[in-house]
Amino acid sequence: MKQLLLCRHAKSSWKYMDLADIDRPLNKRGRKNAPEMGKRLKQRQVKPDRIVSSPARRAFETALAIAGELGIPGKKILVAEEVYGAYPAKLLKLIRNFDNRHDRVMMVGHNPEITILANLLGGLAIDNVPTGGIVALDFPVSSWEKVTEEKGVLVFFDYPKKGS
Repeated sequence: MKQLLLCRHAKSSWKYMDLADIDRPLNKRGRKNAPEMGKRLKQRQVKPDRIVSSPARRAFETALAIAGELGIPGKKILVAEEVYGAYPAKLLKLIRNFDNRHDRVMMVGHNPEITILANLLGGLAIDNVPTGGIVALDFPVSSWEKVTEEKGVLVFFDYPKKGS
């Protein structure tokens, strides 16, 4: 069994309009919500074996905050350039190349790709994965290479405002 956690980065700041998109940090709400989602994963006893993050600052900060709540060292977060600005087929190719030693992997990325990918892999109809949201899918396979469209089984879909 393989479990994929698709996480949309937490709320980002538009305060500094001169920053390149990739350099935008989390805003105050994002800095609060990201660790909260890590706490929720901990309550569910869900701890990824590997976290793969977009190189965008807001995504990496989200990954760091979640990892911190789960006791995962920041150096264990793999930054994958292809997650930033990737289309769903490219993300699926990345997933199929995950190390099979890892049974549970979290990918921290961006919308609309995270929502499209969750729907594609899980045969779901989620309108939008909100900022900070996480979609967990189980795949009854022994290898990441065998992850295919509509074969994921929804385990949970959580996001910061859901608990409020």
